[in-house]
Amino acid sequence: MTTLDATDARLLLELSRNPRATGVELAQRLGLSRNTVQARLSRWEGSGALGGFDQLVDPRALGYPLAAFVSTRVDQHQLDAVVDALADIPEVVEVYGMTGLTDLSVKVVATDADDLYRLAGQILKIPGVERTNMALVMRELVGPRTAPLLARAAHGRGSQTPARGQPGD
Repeated sequence: MTTLDATDARLLLELSRNPRATGVELAQRLGLSRNTVQARLSRWEGSGALGGFDQLVDPRALGYPLAAFVSTRVDQHQLDAVVDALADIPEVVEVYGMTGLTDLSVKVVATDADDLYRLAGQILKIPGVERTNMALVMRELVGPRTAPLLARAAHGRGSQTPARGQPGD
């Protein structure tokens, strides 16, 4: 299992602050060799710990100013098929498996209220979806972030955190 050490944390923190930095720039800023930077980044990319670059694009810039979370209850025998069907809907940007009264939390983006209504109906028509409840996002107050966790690890706290999705888990 690959673990995050303080050097990895410093590197990933710098990359999160400046995602367009080259390997040479990162090496210079951190006082590391270019080969060390490239090897560590390759290891993290290969492990799946570095997310895709599409996460950097704000849906509002693409004409989707509305976002909502759709709490979805699903027939457990059809869970995988429901998730596959949700993944086929372009406006579905995130899907999380949940505990409690809902099985899935589905984040959708929409162009307007009519588009949101259409999406709600499309999700309800998926075989295996039993019930939904939608909550409109009024404002994002704290967006997706890992920089505080990386900063903590870079300073030696939490430095043995296993990476998610490692081969051999």
